[in-house]
Amino acid sequence: MLSPDAISSSAYGTEQILVELLPYAGLAAFTLVLPITAVILVILVLVAASYRQVVMAYTRAGGSYVVARENFGPRTAQVAAAALLIDYVVTVAVQTSAGTAAVISAIPALGPYNLDITIGVVVLLCYVNLRGLREAGRPFAVPTYLFTALMVAMIVTGLVKAATVGLPTYDAAHLPGAVPVHQDSGLVAGATVMVLLRAFANGGSSLTGVEAISNTVSAFRNPRGANARKVLVIMAVILGLLVAGVSLLAYFTHATPYTSGYPSVVSQEARAVFGHGAFGQAMFVLIQTATALILYTGANTSFNGFPFLASFVATDRFLPRQLTKRGHRLVFSNGIIVLTVLAGALLLFSGGTVTALVPFYAIGVFTGFAMAGYGMTKHHLRLRERAWRTKLAINLAAGLLSTVVVGIFAIAKFTEGAWLVVVVFPILVFVLIRLNREYRAEAAVLEQLTAEGANPVRYAHHQVFVLVSTIDLAVVEALRYGRSLRPDKITALHFVIDAQAAERLRSRWEELGMHTALRLIDVPDRRIARAAYTFVRRATENAPRTGITVLLPRRSYAPLLGRLLHDRTADRIARVVSRAPQAAATIVPYDVQTRLRTMMPDLPEERVTAAIERLLDRISSGDEDNAETAADRVSADPVTTPCSQLRPGEEAVVDGRLRELATSEDAADSRGPVLTAQLADATATVVLEFRHPHPDLEPGQLLRVTGKVHEGRSEHEMIMRDPRCHFLDPTSPDQGAQPDDEG
Repeated sequence: MLSPDAISSSAYGTEQILVELLPYAGLAAFTLVLPITAVILVILVLVAASYRQVVMAYTRAGGSYVVARENFGPRTAQVAAAALLIDYVVTVAVQTSAGTAAVISAIPALGPYNLDITIGVVVLLCYVNLRGLREAGRPFAVPTYLFTALMVAMIVTGLVKAATVGLPTYDAAHLPGAVPVHQDSGLVAGATVMVLLRAFANGGSSLTGVEAISNTVSAFRNPRGANARKVLVIMAVILGLLVAGVSLLAYFTHATPYTSGYPSVVSQEARAVFGHGAFGQAMFVLIQTATALILYTGANTSFNGFPFLASFVATDRFLPRQLTKRGHRLVFSNGIIVLTVLAGALLLFSGGTVTALVPFYAIGVFTGFAMAGYGMTKHHLRLRERAWRTKLAINLAAGLLSTVVVGIFAIAKFTEGAWLVVVVFPILVFVLIRLNREYRAEAAVLEQLTAEGANPVRYAHHQVFVLVSTIDLAVVEALRYGRSLRPDKITALHFVIDAQAAERLRSRWEELGMHTALRLIDVPDRRIARAAYTFVRRATENAPRTGITVLLPRRSYAPLLGRLLHDRTADRIARVVSRAPQAAATIVPYDVQTRLRTMMPDLPEERVTAAIERLLDRISSGDEDNAETAADRVSADPVTTPCSQLRPGEEAVVDGRLRELATSEDAADSRGPVLTAQLADATATVVLEFRHPHPDLEPGQLLRVTGKVHEGRSEHEMIMRDPRCHFLDPTSPDQGAQPDDEG
């Protein structure tokens, strides 16, 4: 389930090597592809060995970002964060482009719609992830098993045929639409250093996704590190065998990449191995289907990894806080949308072909490898655990070699698009650090609490001013709210920028018999925000012990048309007025849109707006009948008792989720405060009371509690006092049977 990103890269890694070699080395490219593949496999072994140590030492999600943060600090860790964020974005673009190439290789008539299909798949992945698709279960395991089995069958069959009856060979130099093939002495021309480096850099795309296991270690059952290490080794072995097998078949069949990206090298190898008969056609279709499925599935791993990583970085205050927010389906909706927009823009910029996207790829991938290697090197130097010198040598070698690959990629592929990543990468790191500095500066201001600041002196008097531009229901609602504050005085203010409009307002005010005094204030320079600030400053200076509240009515309109048809004057005035001492600006919203829709539902623009809002609500929240998310459900277990079946005097075991925590003093118990918790399952709620030292509880945790049931204050309330607690593992399929820790 965590391997499609890595294993699927075997479908295009060899092809990208040949794309660089054939125009310079001619047919000798099929010989040179083998040693280049061998070097890539050596790097795979070293990187996998490095990450085996990462997953054992850091069993939380985050991968190289967490390693760098723990060993070098949060600022240096932003290098890893930038690398991983870029990697996730490019992964979506590359995987979907390669998946579409597999589809078009089987159905060539779809060729003109290559980019449209790819962007459509990205949008579809965005939609299903916003709806709460989880990267777990058979739907995500089947493509990996199917692709691996079919590729192994093709490689084994092809190698057996090559050793016995031989395999058909493509005429690479005379295939219409294929990449240009050098016609002279290929081996000599192709052996230039720059060509080999560029081919090696392209082949480095075969190693993408190796870090996926380290990014999701927390998803494994206990012991997490050991289980993740086993999966990592198996994944690396499968990836290495497939990459080597595809390169060997390319050597035997001379399968040639095309400038359009299709038919792919893998599809040509399938044709050569299985032939054009009925069985061969069936195997060809199966291999292309499996290739497309695993590539699209591999793209989906970014829709899980990118939002989680962005939330980690945002929690450390290096990205906007909006990326930490979960939607109704408990997914990081903002992160998913950002990833979709960036991947779509990259596809449009590059034209949606794998060859055009590869230069953007490996810099981010290998920078992550390097940061993980260097971070683990410092980890071993700090702890000096058993066999630390050997482990340090592996991690340092992986870090240095990955750094060399980054340099090769930046130089060899600079003119082919790598320049964009070389430019964007430092800018992104700078932006992350700059955002953190802004957050830290804001926090420093807000956290400057003194004894006086934490316990502010109450003002002797309170005045309320309601800003009025016209007389309508929004103003009436603001006046009603102002009176509910029980001020010493409430006044309506109108800043005059049009004398005739002000006179009409005053006449209408008197005609309606408004009980609030209206003051008209001339604003000759028409700068209302500054005039409001000046008025409030003078009011506070004239009444030093008086608190002032400024109420600003704001009409709320349709989210789309409202932005075009109405300004946001209230927001601007509130922002300026709030700077004045002793003053607070409050916006009083009035929902015009809902009333308009009720009164005139047949307006065309209202129908369009309502339809858009329903679509957005459906995407973000799903069906109301299915509002309970997977994280809210606690699986049934024979040893547990549902909350609805608890009876006083019984000893019971209950699984549930903590909904509420409160601390209070119990008058009947002088031993100190009592912690009260609400534990709920799908049937009812039980109250937990802790008078003795209690575990570190937090709302949202899944718990298994064991204790005696007591009758509560009402007939249906049940209480368990000082129960024994187990923290349940929310990632386990059988939550009731896998205690993660004991309180």
